[in-house]
Amino acid sequence: MSAAVAVPVFAFCSAGVTVGGLGGLGDALSDRAALGVVVGLVVGKAIGIFATTWFVARFTGASLERGLAWVDVAGLALLGGVGFTVSLLIGELAFGPGSARDDHVKVGVLTASVTAALLATVVLRLRNRAYARIHELETAADDHEDGPDA
Repeated sequence: MSAAVAVPVFAFCSAGVTVGGLGGLGDALSDRAALGVVVGLVVGKAIGIFATTWFVARFTGASLERGLAWVDVAGLALLGGVGFTVSLLIGELAFGPGSARDDHVKVGVLTASVTAALLATVVLRLRNRAYARIHELETAADDHEDGPDA
């Protein structure tokens, strides 16, 4: 639990983002660079990770582990948008440290990380429910057999 709270708070404070109320947040997220960062991290990384996994499975001898579905890969691909260290560095190098656009990019990176984490949580929790139902059905079927469970 501490990692779920302490790490994001530490990252937010270390990023050096000044929170100036909803007006400042709205200004930051209306910047085209910040929007590009959000779309790139949330959508672009998920598509890239999912597509690469699909191409590898399609054109090589690789395959998904038995029991793993493509929706699971999609949930994990969404988690790829959470990383922000390199994104913050690239934004700083591109726009200069301390510039208004650099601050907007920082807000975009942190917004994208939160969005990607929330979307991945939804997908993976739904899959977890499906796996729990499968486990219950398998356990119930095993309990009705005459022989020992293997």
